[in-house]
Amino acid sequence: MNGTQWILFILIVQVIHFIGTWKLYVKAGRKPWEAAVPIYNAIVLMQIINRPKWWTFLLFIPIINLLMFPVVWVETIRSFGKNSLMDTWLVILTLGFYIYYISYTQDVKYVENRSRHPKTALGEWVSSIVFAIVAATLVHTYFIQPYVIPTGSLEKTLLIGDFLFVSKFNYGARTPMTTVAAPMVHDTLPILKTKSYLNKPQLPYFRLPGFEKVDRNDIVVFSWPADTVRQFFKKEKGVKKPIDKKSNYVKRCVGIPGDSLSVINGDVHINGEKLVLSDRAKPMFYHVVTTKGQIGNAAINLLGRNNFGGNVIKIPNEALAQEKAAEVIEQKTSLEEFDKDSLYTYYTGYIADGKVVSFLKASAENTKALFNMTEEEAKTYKGKAAIINIEKFSFTKPETGIFPQNGQYSGTQDNLGPLYLPEAGKTIALNVKVLPLYKKIIQEYEGNTISVSGNQISINGEVTDSYTFKQGYYWMMGDNRHRSEDSRFWGFVPENHIVGKPVFIWMSIDGINEGIGNWKIRWDRVFTTVGGDGEPQSYFKYFLIALGGWFVFDYFRKKKKKK
Repeated sequence: MNGTQWILFILIVQVIHFIGTWKLYVKAGRKPWEAAVPIYNAIVLMQIINRPKWWTFLLFIPIINLLMFPVVWVETIRSFGKNSLMDTWLVILTLGFYIYYISYTQDVKYVENRSRHPKTALGEWVSSIVFAIVAATLVHTYFIQPYVIPTGSLEKTLLIGDFLFVSKFNYGARTPMTTVAAPMVHDTLPILKTKSYLNKPQLPYFRLPGFEKVDRNDIVVFSWPADTVRQFFKKEKGVKKPIDKKSNYVKRCVGIPGDSLSVINGDVHINGEKLVLSDRAKPMFYHVVTTKGQIGNAAINLLGRNNFGGNVIKIPNEALAQEKAAEVIEQKTSLEEFDKDSLYTYYTGYIADGKVVSFLKASAENTKALFNMTEEEAKTYKGKAAIINIEKFSFTKPETGIFPQNGQYSGTQDNLGPLYLPEAGKTIALNVKVLPLYKKIIQEYEGNTISVSGNQISINGEVTDSYTFKQGYYWMMGDNRHRSEDSRFWGFVPENHIVGKPVFIWMSIDGINEGIGNWKIRWDRVFTTVGGDGEPQSYFKYFLIALGGWFVFDYFRKKKKKK
């Protein structure tokens, strides 16, 4: 819905409110017109139902208002003597229209100075639960959101099983665009496993003021632009989701609007200069590990079985072998040639065909393999467990899945670009060569129609040779470079997809995906900050000291009060 549609919608809601409540306003000693004035009518209603005026503010906050409306409906009918359980259920199930029935058919009297406190223990319990949910939803939506790391794309910076607090106010909270949704959940209802929201109506994108902007090196939580699954990790037919209901991703921002970005041998370059990562960043890459003789358990255990990345195969440089290798490469595109000498040609990758595996095993000794590690680790492992050499690996064979998935732009996950990251308000020259880079932005993220006839491009039916961007775009990558699905595969992250900034790890569990029996708490990561300089430091012991100090203080305070 655009601005005009929302104004009309709000006016219709005000008319509905006026028709249904003006008689009750009069019975409460107010003027009829007071039920018709937007915002003012809500303030007056709070006075009628004997509730604080600041409740009015909650009625205009998306998602929070869904919780507050039923409360106000119930409080309204109770202010006119309708206190039975039947009345309560009727006003909730009719979405407030039961108030019409009371207003026009019942001779009710206004209960002045009605007590705010529930009359039963059950009522007290329900009231407490409702406002606990309201408070938690307010914090979750606009201030701090809990989040758990589900994948290893940021290892070894953030680990699988890290429980984070994500700040919404650092970059400015993005107000909900989806207006009808269950509180405290994302896209799926627990237990029921069904959609937790309605696609319409939608509010326009709006972000509250923040005190910093997304910068290079920031770890950022954002709505995954390419999300077409109803549930994270669940494969199914593609669906179109509202922006704020897309799956949440967490990556490192390596490029901001206005940058010219390239990836060269796995390293990010900005405006021609290699990006200097923060000292807490620990980027990992595949490395070719060569051992003296066949790779044994000693080397595999030292490097980590979970870091194994695939065999590196060497094939003799014979005509028949080369012919077979070419056939394999054509059929199994996961194979990548990475080196060649006078006797052998070296390939890396995964091969499923049993016959091909047998042929390759018969061709050479298994003295090399790929392992995932940081460059610092590679230096320390060399010379141990019969390891004679470790070299950083880089994909060089063009990959079809690399952004923008167009034949004009061949690239790999280790080598691509340069790419201009669009900046809000900036205009670029547009032609058929440039279009594949920005087509998704123009069409999907900024809501235009595009048609191409020969070399002529039309946007929204008008021929053009330029385009001005409406918002800024970022480039996000995982620190675990060869095990991360990120901007290299699906492109730019729009500004309106930014969710927040991870600031604190409050819990970290090793083996989180392996069942509770295998869980181990990483105590050195509990109560650590995500950002900052130097190695992370746990503040958990200081928290325990402060907590103990509070209990001691509270004990003596209460003891003194009794005396």
